Amino acid sequence: MIRHIVMLKLAANADQAELQAVMSGLAALELPGFLAFEHGENIDLENKSPDLPYGFICTFSGQTALETYAADPAHQALGARLVALCEGSGDGITVIDLIVGGAG
Repeated sequence: MIRHIVMLKLAANADQAELQAVMSGLAALELPGFLAFEHGENIDLENKSPDLPYGFICTFSGQTALETYAADPAHQALGARLVALCEGSGDGITVIDLIVGGAG
């Protein structure tokens, strides 16, 4: 499995209703191997990521499923909306893809 972890450096004026609409859109995606979606505020208890106040995690069955998600037009449209909410556009988004539970 792969955990696709996305952390957002939201712009000061980011529209919270739009952020929630994008999160709802991502959660509603129905793609092969897209197993789970979670999102929420980063409480940053260790003070390691104060500039990344929000994020989400997608769980994929493997690399093919993640690649399908990346190429999906609905995901790309939602991603464009997300980029518009972040400070520095795409530079305000940090992505980590972790292989968990064995090979991806």
